[in-house]
Amino acid sequence: MIFFVLSVLAAFVASCSTAEKSTDQPVVLIKTEYGDIKVKLYEKTPEHRKNFLKLIHDDFYDGLLFHRVIQNFMIQGGDPESKNAESGEKLGGGSLDYTLPAEFVPEYYHKRGALAAARRGGPSNPEKRSSASQFYIVQGKVFTPGQLDTLEMAKNSRLQKEMTARIFEENREELEQFRTNNDREGFTLRVAEIKEKADSLMNVNGTKFEFTEKQRETYTTIGGYPSLDGDYTVFGEVVEGMEVVDKIAAVETDGNDRPVEDVEMEVELVK
Repeated sequence: MIFFVLSVLAAFVASCSTAEKSTDQPVVLIKTEYGDIKVKLYEKTPEHRKNFLKLIHDDFYDGLLFHRVIQNFMIQGGDPESKNAESGEKLGGGSLDYTLPAEFVPEYYHKRGALAAARRGGPSNPEKRSSASQFYIVQGKVFTPGQLDTLEMAKNSRLQKEMTARIFEENREELEQFRTNNDREGFTLRVAEIKEKADSLMNVNGTKFEFTEKQRETYTTIGGYPSLDGDYTVFGEVVEGMEVVDKIAAVETDGNDRPVEDVEMEVELVK
């Protein structure tokens, strides 16, 4: 009797464990005329996963287009205005009435096959919030170690400028006072202190950007698009059908990177 109870309990625990894993990484099927793309959704980006699954449940994506395609970069879809759009119409500006908070996870990066959320760029979106519906799948290309070094330097230079600008803004009144008093030496010294503070903060709080060994290995062998890391939320990856991504990425496009012949999608939850 005890053995029977333990066996039942073990089976129950195992089934719960399996269900939990299935819930943590749901699998989604994206159907196109070029074939099917199967993607899994990551556990550590719960807001993006929940939102994507809700839209799929609501049949939101069915009939939408992959409206932006760039070979050796990515294929992008999910613009609600792409459904029944006129041929040649510029797409990509459509959205829902909300955005999602960025969910940057170091182990999720823009390798070949990464599923990520599009977003509005520039100073109007300093928090790098994601579009509620638009997504892209990375096709990418292989990079050399030297190219990755250059990308690191460029990203850190930009981050330093952004942080310096924020500190300048926080000390605007003090700096204006130096100018009012025509104190050039004091102004110069304070500016140097601010730049030094920005450098220090980047090193102390982990803001400084650096590719991991795993990322370097992936980008120099399998490929991807590393310049997007830390700027766009990656929330899944292709597990089957990268050859379909390659086919779509190779289609003829117009001046706005929209395929000349529409590439429609249907999206459903597999598990």
